[in-house]
Order: sequence, then structure tokens, then C-alpha cells
Amino acid sequence: MATQATGVRHEPLDASGAGAAIQRWTLTAGPYEASVLTLGATLHTLTAPDRAGRPAQLLLATDELAQILGPARHYGTVVGRYANRIDGSRITIDGEDHPLAPTGGGMTLHGGPDGFANRMWDATGIPGGVELRLHSPDGDQGFPGALDVTVAYTLDAGGELTIAYRAVTTKPTVVNLTNHAYVNLAGEGSGDVLGHLLTLDADAYTPADERQVPTGRIEPVAGTPFDFTTARPIGKSVHDEHPQLTGPGGYDHNWVLRPRPADGTPARAALLEDPVSGRTLEVLTTEPGVQVYTANKFQGAVTGASGVAYGPFAGVALETQHFPDSPHHPDFPGTVLRPGEEFRSTTVLRFGTN
Repeated sequence: MATQATGVRHEPLDASGAGAAIQRWTLTAGPYEASVLTLGATLHTLTAPDRAGRPAQLLLATDELAQILGPARHYGTVVGRYANRIDGSRITIDGEDHPLAPTGGGMTLHGGPDGFANRMWDATGIPGGVELRLHSPDGDQGFPGALDVTVAYTLDAGGELTIAYRAVTTKPTVVNLTNHAYVNLAGEGSGDVLGHLLTLDADAYTPADERQVPTGRIEPVAGTPFDFTTARPIGKSVHDEHPQLTGPGGYDHNWVLRPRPADGTPARAALLEDPVSGRTLEVLTTEPGVQVYTANKFQGAVTGASGVAYGPFAGVALETQHFPDSPHHPDFPGTVLRPGEEFRSTTVLRFGTN
């Protein structure tokens, strides 16, 4: 276990312009660095060395405020109150119906049109990192109950970034929080991730309809393009003529992770490897699912610090979470949070080389 102290500092995103209201917190530990924005509790950048010790920034990101507020508004953000999709833009809890703010397509995506990704969070330095806090009032985007949320990011010199989520509510509600960072282990702007090797600790996935809303079935991955039980290139089957792939143009699906430890210890969900740079990313989580999105629909609307516009497959999101549309599928793990309970979720991003 690395013992080197983590440096924590903060400053405005852009002291000279409109970004002055957004604080950037920077965590530095050995060769690793992460930055977090108070807008959206965003994991903005992550720097790690390759096998030769050369550092690179690995997340798709931009400092342009117009892009952060526009086409990049979910890059690296904490999304909620309910990440991913809720069909029909309504939920029922204890027999009471709650219409939700719709985002289009007959659903509510990522908590609604004014979800947590759009909010300014309060931030405080903590040992090894930063803690962000948000109050979501009763009825926010249609969700019942006032919700108080904290997200803590901590970094150590061993290459582990831990994201710890906590939430409490005043009324029964649903909660599903995740981080929406896009990773390219070769470095931001270096090309696509189709050659990255991906392993998922999942023997099943949840097929989706043409809107990427789960049908409610849980199907085995064996013999399908969704079988990442052993390492395979992301691009190996991404263009297959499979009915689950032709619509979204690639992966945008929830995998059902193998059972998590009962004591709440994060267990491995995924391993991502870049054979060229040698960088690896191991994702550990307490969550039951991981949504893998391979940036299929990117069309160059966002340009990173490298000056490269992000096209299809420029990065991959590994979103640890409960299953999409769980409130409508009683066979899926439940997402109801009640007064007196605490929502707790932890995900660890462990960087290394091979």
C-alpha cells in the first residue's frame, strides 16, 4: 500500500471568464493526478504513466465551458438521481404514482433534463481527496423525497482512485448514482479504443429495446458478442450484425455482474488493457451492474485538450450502477431508498501497467 501523501489544491476552472464559478480540485499522488469539478461533481481528468513511465491524461475532457455545458455535459459527471433510463417517465412506490420530468424518447434519462450533472455541488477537502455535497429537494425532476448526497473522491500513490457515494432521503424514493467518465488508456485524443482488451466479470446481460431500455430479460453472454468473460478487443464484435448491436451502433448495455461480497467490499467488475501503452484499469465496485458505452454516436462535437475532435469509439465508459429501468422490473436488484436508511456505493479505479 502506497503511503505517500496526496496533494489537494483547488482553483477556479477559468479565473478570467464565466468558468470562475466552477472550482477545479486537483489531487496528486506520486505519478497519478486527478481533477474534479464542482459542476456535476465531475471527474474531469486522470493522469497515469505508461509502462515506460510516461504520463498521459486518459479521460475524454474539455476546458471549454460552452462544450462542458453542451455536448460534453455528461463527460465524467455524477449522474442522478437515477442514472440511465426509466421507461415511461414515471415510477410507482408503495402504490403511489410519481410522474418524472421526461428527456425524450418516452423515458427519463440520467435523472431528468436538470439532473445532478447540471448542478453546482459544494466541495470540501478531505484527507487524500475532496468531498462534494448536493441537496436535491422533494419533487426534484418528479422524484419524491428530499435527498442529501455526498460523493468523495480519494487518490493514492498506488494508482487507486476511490469514488464513495452516500445518500439519505426524507421519503421513499429511488436512487441510482454512477460516474460517466470516458477512458482511453492510450491517452485522450490518441485514436479509438477498439484495440483495448476488455474483461467483464459478468456471465449475463440485460437486452434492450431500440431505445436501449431493458426488456426485463436477463440473458447469458456465452456464444454472443457480449461475452467478455475473458479478455477480448472491444472492436472484435462491435460491428457484428447482431440485433442488439445494429441499432446503437456498438455497445450501450448493462452487464449483470457476478455476486458482490455481502460485507460491502468492492469486487472486480472489469479490466481494461491497452496493449500498446501497457496501461491497465481495473474497476472494482459494490454495484450489481456495469453499463458499457463505447461512444458509438460521437461525431466530433467535442474537442479535447489534445486538439483532436472525439469521433466514434474515442473512449469507453464503464458505468458501475444498478440496472437501467429497475423500478419497472421486480426481478432486477431494487433501488428504493427509505427514510432512516443510507444509500452506500463504492467504486475503485485501479490503474497500473503490464
